[in-house]
Amino acid sequence: MWWQRSWLTIQQEFSDLGDAEDITRLCVRLMVAVALGGLLGYERESVGASAGLRTHMLVSLGSALFVLIPLQAGMNMEDLSRVLQGITAGIGFLGAGAILKLTDENQIIGLTTAASIWLTAAVGIAAGMGREGTAVVSALFAFVILSLLRARKT
Repeated sequence: MWWQRSWLTIQQEFSDLGDAEDITRLCVRLMVAVALGGLLGYERESVGASAGLRTHMLVSLGSALFVLIPLQAGMNMEDLSRVLQGITAGIGFLGAGAILKLTDENQIIGLTTAASIWLTAAVGIAAGMGREGTAVVSALFAFVILSLLRARKT
């Protein structure tokens, strides 16, 4: 019957998730990316930066997904370098959008936020590649740098 063929087609379309182990792995990697991006974004938002919680969470999630999908598809690590180059270039555009030059004061602001977006992408990549420990340690270092080593205005 047509509905049986339709149901089989739907099952095939969602077959990339495989078994419970694959689903768990996917969810853990993406949740780690979102949580760590949220940590860094929360700090940026708390100081009124132009890119905050949601932006950092999306950057980290997107970066994780961009490496997770090719890994699921069986791409070898050597070819994954092209994906990483694309992520890096794309994140550069986001970072550039966070940088503003104030003409009246001849001052540039947003460099730290741009750097945090760049770093958040790297954290997301680490989580997406299954290097959750590296992602956590890196995000904690970044959080300490952002929160404890804040620039003092004179």
